[in-house]
Amino acid sequence: MAEEDSTAAQQAAPEPELAPYLIEAARSSRSKCRTCRRKIEKGKLRLGILLEGPYGTGYLWHHLTCAARRRLEDVEAAYADQAFEDGLAVPPLSKLQALEENAAKERANRKEPPYVERSPSGRSKCKNCGEAIAKDALRVVLAREISFGSQVRVTPIYVHAGCVRAELQSKDCMTPTDGFEEQVRQNSRLEASVVNEALAAVGDLEG
Repeated sequence: MAEEDSTAAQQAAPEPELAPYLIEAARSSRSKCRTCRRKIEKGKLRLGILLEGPYGTGYLWHHLTCAARRRLEDVEAAYADQAFEDGLAVPPLSKLQALEENAAKERANRKEPPYVERSPSGRSKCKNCGEAIAKDALRVVLAREISFGSQVRVTPIYVHAGCVRAELQSKDCMTPTDGFEEQVRQNSRLEASVVNEALAAVGDLEG
């Protein structure tokens, strides 16, 4: 009887409350980073952010370095709470803060399509015609919608200037025709004469 009472008490006991953050070495390679969407390899440091939902409570995992670049406030809170076991080799918070600073600079310097640039190599291919874009040739960067399972993202693609008109008519192209020339001039960092050369190769989009 005593054994039955003990079992019943164990079954009725509430689950232990989880901390809002947890930094640990991944116990397996099954989890995925919610920031970069890539697998978190076993042994890699990861940050768990507690999520309470209708189907239960658990952690959403991020590579610690990915979280530093995009969710630094959560990383700082986890460090303030010392949300990791003694002896776990975690990097200094200052190193993670430096990652966020560099990521912020990269985001600030990132150009938004559409714009014109010179191809840095001969390895890229035009996403419209499939032909190579020669090194130093002018290419136009447009935005295209791409699906990854249930995820939909907009990503930049490279197109020959002469293929821009056809690509803008593609159902997956997210760059509008209206105001195209103005946007290209505003977003491009090449000399105005070079941008004019590329736009001349693009041709009339209204005809």
